[in-house]
Amino acid sequence: MMTDAVNTPILVFDIETVADIEGARRIYPQLAALSENDAQAALTSLRVQEAGHDFMRLPLQRIVCISCLYIKSGQFSLFSLTADMMSEQQILATFFRAFHEFKNLPQLVSWNGSGFDIPVLIYRAMQYDLSVPLLFETGNRINSMRFDNYVSRYHDRHLDLMDRFSQYGGSRREAMNLVATLYGLPGKMQKTAEQVADLVADQQWHDLALYCESDVLNTWLIYLRWLRLTGALSSTDFDLWQTQTRDFLNNKLEEDSSLRHQAFLEHWSQ
Repeated sequence: MMTDAVNTPILVFDIETVADIEGARRIYPQLAALSENDAQAALTSLRVQEAGHDFMRLPLQRIVCISCLYIKSGQFSLFSLTADMMSEQQILATFFRAFHEFKNLPQLVSWNGSGFDIPVLIYRAMQYDLSVPLLFETGNRINSMRFDNYVSRYHDRHLDLMDRFSQYGGSRREAMNLVATLYGLPGKMQKTAEQVADLVADQQWHDLALYCESDVLNTWLIYLRWLRLTGALSSTDFDLWQTQTRDFLNNKLEEDSSLRHQAFLEHWSQ
């Protein structure tokens, strides 16, 4: 018998981003007359001077992919919204549809979602005519969400596993790849976040989606361990959900009938 912890709709998500050159030109006028490549190089140099590293400020992180694992009534759906098929505005609007109906609001699960993904979603969405009230509801209009919302750091409707594992910053926040590998999960499988810009530049959208979806799958499998640790899942149900996940991936095919996530399955310890 599955527990309520996974009978509630669950949305595990991850985003991939590149530098927003157009936005950077508005902030740094000296970039305005430069070509795309030269502006990228100059922006990187400016960021290194500002911060000692080249990781862009969150408002300048342009979303090129959101991958989601949606689970409802035991049924899995794994998909990616990518910039080759959609504008950034369309990617955001499509993702926000998950938060349009109060009765079907999902449990949101992420790794570092509070520190990166959600802030980036906020900065980017506010550039467009988008509204997603239930994602930011704190009980002013819906009283039942006063103590059960996505905004409060100590509520569980959005569970940021990195934040929770570190006890909200009381200990060091660890990378998902390290934690996943510790648990015998595939982790990053040789790819790194630094390669995302190259994948986008080379129009390798399929590889980008696989990379982002792999992060989502790792996060989901870590989440199952969290549910077991906290008593929300029995050992039997934990094994059941892992088996169901593996069965789902063994039946998720590409257009040529090959397994979409064969590499993930091969790297997932039995």
